[in-house]
Amino acid sequence: MRLWRPRHGLIAAAILLFVGVLAFAIWRPIQVLPRMGAAPTFAFQDQNGQELTSSDLRGQFVLYNFTYTSCETPCRQMGAAMQQMQQRLQEVDTGGIPIQFVTISFDPERDTPAQLTAYATGLGADLRNWHFVTGAPDQLKSVIGGGFGVYYAPTTEAKNNAATGNAINADFDFKPTFALVDGLGILRAQYRTATPDMDIVARDIDLLATEVRNSQGAARYAYETAHLFLCFPK
Repeated sequence: MRLWRPRHGLIAAAILLFVGVLAFAIWRPIQVLPRMGAAPTFAFQDQNGQELTSSDLRGQFVLYNFTYTSCETPCRQMGAAMQQMQQRLQEVDTGGIPIQFVTISFDPERDTPAQLTAYATGLGADLRNWHFVTGAPDQLKSVIGGGFGVYYAPTTEAKNNAATGNAINADFDFKPTFALVDGLGILRAQYRTATPDMDIVARDIDLLATEVRNSQGAARYAYETAHLFLCFPK
């Protein structure tokens, strides 16, 4: 009679683990958003002349966009899209986690608190959870360009106007982008368009809320496995 040796049990356990991991990677029973890196920290001035910092937003989901108020197209589309998302995302069950919206202007010379307020009013923004901010040019470049990886630069005409002291027609080249940051300050999604698909944004916020709600205790390891195997939505 042959005895079941401990090493046979270890081999069987290893096989079961391998099969389980393979099945997880193929069928992806859990989907997560990628952890793209830490979002930049900042301290900006909002439309009320008050300081808003990245620390103030911790523990909440934050949707950012980047623009300047005198921009025509595609900025009007971006503003309208953000306003529609503010309304649409009220329908998403976040498990009690607040959603904040932050519009960062990279034109601080013209986008004073009064101008930001007028811009917000024109969009019909609900200022209870939508903040319009700007800051010093070097800080803006560090946060927007360096931290979020969003390109913007004055146009040739704007540079010429600045050289002659005429900034009335200043303009920027930039890549329209929205960015989604989780409650831990981690960048989880970017939408590089002036008009993101609202269904996708709502889905992504739902995925974040589900991860927070379900990744407690032993279930946390399932979510870490989902990140390990890049179980991201298509």
